Amino acid sequence: MKIICKKGHNAQKMLQMVTNLIEKKSREYRDDAGECCFLLFEAFTREKSSSENGIMGTGLGLRIVKSFTDLMNGSVSVESEPGKGSCFTVLLPCRISEEKELSKDSKEDAVQEETLKNKRILLAEDNELNAEIAVTILQDAHAEVEAAGDGEIALSMLQAKPVGYYDVILMDIQMPHMNGYQASEAIRKLLDDRARTPIIAMTANAFEENHKAALAAGMDAYVAKPIEIDTLFSTITQVLENKITINKS
Repeated sequence: MKIICKKGHNAQKMLQMVTNLIEKKSREYRDDAGECCFLLFEAFTREKSSSENGIMGTGLGLRIVKSFTDLMNGSVSVESEPGKGSCFTVLLPCRISEEKELSKDSKEDAVQEETLKNKRILLAEDNELNAEIAVTILQDAHAEVEAAGDGEIALSMLQAKPVGYYDVILMDIQMPHMNGYQASEAIRKLLDDRARTPIIAMTANAFEENHKAALAAGMDAYVAKPIEIDTLFSTITQVLENKITINKS
């Protein structure tokens, strides 16, 4: 695998995630049938015999890699030869940071990742691609993530676990069966301390009225899509710190 950075902007975090995903997914995909490799970057595409430990994947891993590189104005390509292997090439524009800037960023990243380490996060997201991207980002920060396909499932998962099992809930707004507002209102009506679980709204509708609606439904914070990693991490960190204060009061 080749990672080439061009002068542009700082993509260190995304670069690491792209690298991890490619290394993982490249073990799952083989071009034994001589099929077109570009199909590997389409969502829900899997090689017929691709599996690790007998468990089939979702077919989203390399699509996520492409999404990451697109977000950074980069590109990803693959060359594959049956029986020999594959070579993935990622081109990313990168900015050369000053030493002081790198030191500051590293300290902030370390604090945020330490806060997320071993925290249990319940992710309610109906879009499978968005869910896997979020799971990848959070797991890279050493958080434990469990995903639900809609608000109703998320509510059931919360109720099925002991009080305090989940440290925070990331709640998409637009979901089938039970949307994020409805799920949050239902959680706040629970009769035990599960009702106090911090909830962060995630939505592409970043208008002031949507922000107010999220808070009115009982959510603690709000992040706009597409999700920026630094914003997501800092929001979770702030909410977790507030959670400690609430529980002590």
